Amino acid sequence: RTARPWRQPAQRPGEGFGTLGSSAPAAPARRLPRMPHLDAATAAILAGGALVAGVANAVAGGGSLISFPALLWAGYAPVVANVTNTVALLPGYAGGTVGYRPELAGQAARAWRLVAVSTVGAVLGSLLLLAGPEALFSRLVPWLILFSCVVLAAQPAIARWMRARSGAGRGDASPLLLGAQLIGGVYGAYFGAGLGVLMLAVLGVFVEDGLQRLNALKGLLSLTINLVATVCFVVAGRVAWEAVAIMAVASLLGGRMGVTVARRLDDRLLRALVIGFGVAVAIRLLL
Repeated sequence: RTARPWRQPAQRPGEGFGTLGSSAPAAPARRLPRMPHLDAATAAILAGGALVAGVANAVAGGGSLISFPALLWAGYAPVVANVTNTVALLPGYAGGTVGYRPELAGQAARAWRLVAVSTVGAVLGSLLLLAGPEALFSRLVPWLILFSCVVLAAQPAIARWMRARSGAGRGDASPLLLGAQLIGGVYGAYFGAGLGVLMLAVLGVFVEDGLQRLNALKGLLSLTINLVATVCFVVAGRVAWEAVAIMAVASLLGGRMGVTVARRLDDRLLRALVIGFGVAVAIRLLL
């Protein structure tokens, strides 16, 4: 039987915001034939959130922490908001990856390895989201983002320390990197907010390359994870397509804008912006 869309029937725009990170258990979703009504103001907020999310994902990651709360505010149940957010931001990831083609040159071998691992992780994460509870993992999200910010801030010191060792375990074929990317694929499909910050931190530790090239590789891996998750979510029939129609174009435009912004920043400033953005969204989720 074809699954019908899910929503919270009594929720109006603004009532769902702040659900993520709350210690209170989420109310169970109910199957109903219609999604929340999208008036002009709500549609504008969703489009604006997707535009900013597309820019943020291309520059640093963490765009879902803008667009996902916007969907909650619009009245969508958490799982439906999460699924819809993944599908809606996919064009933004695609636009960012296309814009970063020069920086991806010469990274084919490492990219294929990490794409394969990311695909497996994304399938597992999608199944976990569709079949299991989300409350516990949602409560952990702010702390995971703060941890990733600490790792990214310490990345230059960690990289120097690892280069001083024998070199075992470091490199783009390192089992530690592949294992971390597998976990990243699971997380990215299951929730995904802050995934770019986490991946950029991990890539910076294990792969010796410029931050702009690592940012391009991060964008390609994010695209892979979200593409695989999108296929799973569409098959499951859990996507709010009216919100996707509004947000997809805005996220694509934001992704292309974000590449232009990122190219004009040096590595140190880009790292500082990534860390500042991650800390800000984590604090917002904890409030």
